[in-house]
Amino acid sequence: MPGRIARTQTAVRVAAFLATREGKSHLASYGWAPGMPIVMARASEPLNDVMAMVSIHGQAVLVAMLDPRSDELRMLHITTPQSALRVVAPSPATVTIGEFFDRLSSVTIAEFRVKFWQNTAVAHVVPSCHAMQAPGFAGKRYQLPDPRQALASTGAE
Repeated sequence: MPGRIARTQTAVRVAAFLATREGKSHLASYGWAPGMPIVMARASEPLNDVMAMVSIHGQAVLVAMLDPRSDELRMLHITTPQSALRVVAPSPATVTIGEFFDRLSSVTIAEFRVKFWQNTAVAHVVPSCHAMQAPGFAGKRYQLPDPRQALASTGAE
């Protein structure tokens, strides 16, 4: 159950981010397009398992994760495996997606492969921005008036 809750919280944050013009513009700058799949992950999930979910889509995807230490929304753009790239050794089976995000935070882009891919893919970090890290950012910008506050200001109950 904790895994399902973590994915749900991630999905809520991603949806709030995509509900803003800033969010859509920011992601578009890093390869996102409307309709592109977004895979939600927990930091503790094995990289192989997350990339299995990526593989199902057969196209470039975004991987989103909430950092368990900071509650920061983190995202990666993952390409499909490319036959034109040099084949690299597969990542160890013990590597988690959280560790993969941490590795990429210092290099921002990396070629990698998981055990069931014949070819190498490319992952690059989608840098953070204000709208990405503000939970409820969209809801605060476009919030409807609270009817209780309206009634209180008129003295009605």
